[in-house]
Amino acid sequence: MAPESVTLNPTQTPMPRITTAIHVDAPPDRVYAVAREAERFPEFMPDVKSTRVEERSPDGRRLVVAWEALIPEFKVTIKWVEEDHWDPQARRCDFRLVRGDFKAYSGAWQFFPEDGGTRFESVLDYEIEIPLIGPLIRGLIARKMRENVEKLLRALKNRAEEG
Repeated sequence: MAPESVTLNPTQTPMPRITTAIHVDAPPDRVYAVAREAERFPEFMPDVKSTRVEERSPDGRRLVVAWEALIPEFKVTIKWVEEDHWDPQARRCDFRLVRGDFKAYSGAWQFFPEDGGTRFESVLDYEIEIPLIGPLIRGLIARKMRENVEKLLRALKNRAEEG
């Protein structure tokens, strides 16, 4: 599925924003539950090498997760740690960068009832510099980021629809 839009944030430093959505033929609670299983992402997402929960709040709503993912075209592995805040009533996750290879990384996932299934929406603002790559191929990096977000949504869709 193609993203609905890729725009720039209206901040002093332009930061790419990827906004995308996909329909999932599974109930919102199921899709939300699958999305919360960060530890299992490497099982069904080939470019995700590992995820590790570093911290989890007693109520499970706040997670700090270490990610390691491959960008095969550049033969580069990127690592980052993000803090996730899950709101089960709103079926929403807000996340932000704690540390890692991204200069900036934040966004939200939301899960809405739609046509007997779920509309899974994702918004991601990011900034990344890959050493030795340079500014001439920022467009390629933006395309790869968009493709990775789309892969993530499709993988979560497939996983939720299996269950």
